Amino acid sequence: MTRITLVVKARDGQPVDRASVIVNFIEGHSVIKLGKAVKQTYELRTNQEGQASIPSIPQGKIRIQVIAKAYQTFGQVFDITEENKTINITLNPPQQQYTAH
Repeated sequence: MTRITLVVKARDGQPVDRASVIVNFIEGHSVIKLGKAVKQTYELRTNQEGQASIPSIPQGKIRIQVIAKAYQTFGQVFDITEENKTINITLNPPQQQYTAH
């Protein structure tokens, strides 16, 4: 099992408050523990310091998605092998929109 802390910041280093964080457990060493199914999806929000803590999940591959207003959506798969892990995520501002007309 591993405990993960996410730190979400903007490109200028400011913490991103109340960003939606979705964590999906993809694959790993143990999906079933002691006869009980382990929760495989967590939905959290960051606090004022831009942090979100995920309860203990099995080690292995997880997909982290971060959605925040006025920022590009972030999504990436991480391979977690440590007991405690801090993941730093930097969000980018939205891209300029283009039109063909």
